Amino acid sequence: DHRFTYEDVQKIIEGAEGPYKEELLLLNNIAQRLRRERFAKGAINFSSQEVRFTLDEKGKPIGIEIKESKESHQLIEELMLLANRAVAEKVAKVKVKDKPLSFPYRIHDTPDEEKLLPFVEFAKRFGHRFNTKTPETIAESFNKMLAAVKGRPEQHVLEQLGIRTMAKAAYSPENIGHYGLGFEDYCHFTSPIRRYPDIMVHRILQQVLQGTPRADGEMEEKCVHCSERERAALDAERAGNKYKQVEYMQQFIGDEFDGVISGVASFGFWVETELQKCEGLVSIQSLLDYDDFRLVDTEYCLTGKRSGKSFRMGDKVRIKVIAADLGKRQLDYEWVNESGDT
Repeated sequence: DHRFTYEDVQKIIEGAEGPYKEELLLLNNIAQRLRRERFAKGAINFSSQEVRFTLDEKGKPIGIEIKESKESHQLIEELMLLANRAVAEKVAKVKVKDKPLSFPYRIHDTPDEEKLLPFVEFAKRFGHRFNTKTPETIAESFNKMLAAVKGRPEQHVLEQLGIRTMAKAAYSPENIGHYGLGFEDYCHFTSPIRRYPDIMVHRILQQVLQGTPRADGEMEEKCVHCSERERAALDAERAGNKYKQVEYMQQFIGDEFDGVISGVASFGFWVETELQKCEGLVSIQSLLDYDDFRLVDTEYCLTGKRSGKSFRMGDKVRIKVIAADLGKRQLDYEWVNESGDT
């Protein structure tokens, strides 16, 4: 009967007094134990940074902060994962006319070797070794790397590249398990007010509990549709965040920032500013006065023909903001040559 904010619960976890302290600390202990067990059984500990904007009364961004995942967030996350898994395990045992019940499982396939091997070679440059013999040893290698890079400049780049090597999670009636979470049975059950697959799960679970499960010949089509809508929603969220980042950086045209190279292409490289996490493009055209740069795919870098100078993913660089185009949701940066080389 009590509603908490994450901040309220975090203070109690860290020692402050508050309502239901004993119960919250017990729940937190359970959640942390579930979390340790999950990683011990092969779940991959990817973390993601979320950006939160501070807005003025007109909705214009005046500040950016990075949301941290603290124990209060992990408490909710682990118990939601437990609920999702418990429902999937229950339904996975149900059959209709000797066939598995049609159900929208949340699945995640093992890594694709073609995507994984270039990443493994790239990670070697930072001193990380991967055992690629089995899906289990790959997960173990990922977790060792993620623990080792925590707090280091290359953390974000290795995490983002690592995520890109992974298969995309999706909805499917074919239960192949969830590799990233290390679960054999998994579904989305806990957000029926905002996610349609959860509504589908609730309806099917109700049928199961009432002893009237029904086959659904359209489940494959429904799962494909929900997966497509999820990707569209993610794209919309990214576009909204990018718009606000560009709007925020408009005030800093001509200013310099420290950043990390977050991507490379034949036409330039992207830099994410360290504090604001705002990504912009350094065009290859703006580098012509320094050297003629070419993309080296296997190295994730641009290399100069004459100088041998390289711009590689994960490198720290200094940039200047030269343009912020709201219509295109695009930031343009210029590399600042601090060494004075010509």
